[in-house]
Amino acid sequence: MARVVIADDHAIVRAGLRALIHDEIGLDLIGEATGGYEAIELVEKNQPEVLVLDISMPDLDGISVTRKLKPNFPDLRILILTLHEDEAMLKEAIKAGASGYILKRAAETELISAIQIILRGDMYVDPSMLRSLLSEPKPVSPQQSTPVENLTPRETEILKLIVEGFTNRQIGEHLNISIRTVEGHRANISDKLGLHSRLELVRYARQHGMIE
Repeated sequence: MARVVIADDHAIVRAGLRALIHDEIGLDLIGEATGGYEAIELVEKNQPEVLVLDISMPDLDGISVTRKLKPNFPDLRILILTLHEDEAMLKEAIKAGASGYILKRAAETELISAIQIILRGDMYVDPSMLRSLLSEPKPVSPQQSTPVENLTPRETEILKLIVEGFTNRQIGEHLNISIRTVEGHRANISDKLGLHSRLELVRYARQHGMIE
């Protein structure tokens, strides 16, 4: 019996996943999380075989959760669940250690097959994304300026902490500044880079070599 944890901040999505898994012989749903940090806690406590993980959550995105879990739980199979048919996100998820990447619109019919595939040790990629996985990255023109150069040293420091999964409160405590100051810096970062979600900031930082 393979133990499964699901993590998604939308109750209706969790209800759908729950129904699919409960109806499947050989799968045992042992926990549900509404955010990234809660997902990490559930995995650490229960050590499931499979984590079905939403990529976009309010506290810590699925790719960051994957990066935090895989070093300590190398046998954990993580299936990324997402609305985003996005080449860069797919490649980041696999690089982080995900075993699969499935679009939410396909989850109702493909979820169980995807779980079975990754439990065998194989990788599952949504069929519509296979071409993206095999495509070569587009070269960046050396003359192309990068907005990251416009960030102040403090903003760069905060962006790196965001990528590492720090909350606003943790960033404030780490840098000995107020949460309001952190929020102000984050707003400036978002305005300068034209990116407004945590996931977009994480992806941008990785693409520009700000983290390994």
